[in-house]
Amino acid sequence: MPQDTVTITDNRTGQNYTLPVENGTIRAMDLRKIKTGPNDFGLMTYDPAFMNTASCRSAITFIDGDKGILRYRGYPIEVLAEHCTFLEVAYLLLFGELPTEPQLKDWISEITHHTMIHESTKKFMEGFRYNAHPMAMFVSTVAALSSVYPESRNVHDPAIRLHQIKRLIGKVPSIAAMSYRHSVGFPYVYPDNDLTYAENFMNMLWKMVEPKYAANPVIARALDILFILHADHEQNCSANAMRAVGSSQADPYLSTAAAAAALSGPLHGGANEEVLRMLDEIGSKDNVPAYIKGIKEGKGKLMGFGHRIYKNYDPRAKIIKWTADRVFEITGRNAKLEIALELERIALQDDYFVQRKLYPNVDFYSGIIYQAMGFRPEMFTVLFAIPRTVGWLAQWQEMITDPEQKIARPRQVWIGHETREFVPMEKRTPAPVAAR
Repeated sequence: MPQDTVTITDNRTGQNYTLPVENGTIRAMDLRKIKTGPNDFGLMTYDPAFMNTASCRSAITFIDGDKGILRYRGYPIEVLAEHCTFLEVAYLLLFGELPTEPQLKDWISEITHHTMIHESTKKFMEGFRYNAHPMAMFVSTVAALSSVYPESRNVHDPAIRLHQIKRLIGKVPSIAAMSYRHSVGFPYVYPDNDLTYAENFMNMLWKMVEPKYAANPVIARALDILFILHADHEQNCSANAMRAVGSSQADPYLSTAAAAAALSGPLHGGANEEVLRMLDEIGSKDNVPAYIKGIKEGKGKLMGFGHRIYKNYDPRAKIIKWTADRVFEITGRNAKLEIALELERIALQDDYFVQRKLYPNVDFYSGIIYQAMGFRPEMFTVLFAIPRTVGWLAQWQEMITDPEQKIARPRQVWIGHETREFVPMEKRTPAPVAAR
């Protein structure tokens, strides 16, 4: 019997089934062979939220949550954050290798010259209410680009695909900045092609009446590092949304908008905003022990600690903590930082949290840094969406070119009624109206 197999005994029938094991997995369709009889559909797995189901094979991002490892295309995240720019990392994620100097120069030039937004799209954004949430504007405007570039529907044409990828990477900072300027009632600022990717975003956010915006290099580099850390994170909720919507062969603008919509939830991209609310609730460093005590008694959650994947210290959190020190040398120390440091110190020494493997994650410090840089909390998820667009596009392209992938269509376990007799109106009883 081959060694890379698993044998299953069906105790309902007494029959044995030998299934091949590849890359630590068995094919879910192989389970369909396990039947009680010819009319049996076959065995399925029931896995709410995909806790133990692989939906694809990917070569983009590797995570070992138990060891606290994150790698893009084989490169440790800490090495890339130290030595690369965001657009270098974007190239790596999309094409599989770090660019040479000439390749990087061409790549930067191509992305830079896609930062302008069509005037009709600008007018579309002007139509939002004065108090529209920036993330709602971002999602809607990215989706609207589908109408500006109809050729993007040809998702199987490599040249067209690449053109849309460059457009999206170039335009999402412009859309994000315009969303912010709209929310504060400021006129939109056009891109400046003399600036780096992060500097240009800062220019479009914060330029006022000065002839030329001069970005602080420390803040610009910190923002670039944060972009690198958020560029991709394997098969998370929004990447899964990108793949699921893209599997219908929807164009990349609509697929990216769907992914951004998934990101907008407080359990995903909005988690760092929840951390700030928690720190505001704690109020001061002296209140941390009492807050920790309340958490252990079941009163609330410790936001920014723990992760669905990481059961060790999130490697991105270490880099963000280092970045925070550089930022606060420029901006001055944020009062929330003292609370956060004390919260982390106590939690990492407390058996309650250590036994549950509740370590700081990427959201714990990122909100504090963003706020220190001058971003309002409602912009945090939009900031997340800018770099994550690269990861979504890498996942989408990998999915589109994978011959095994088909339109996403999970199975269900039926728990409803069998066939029912129709009830005439006069014989019906009121249905319960409680939310299900």
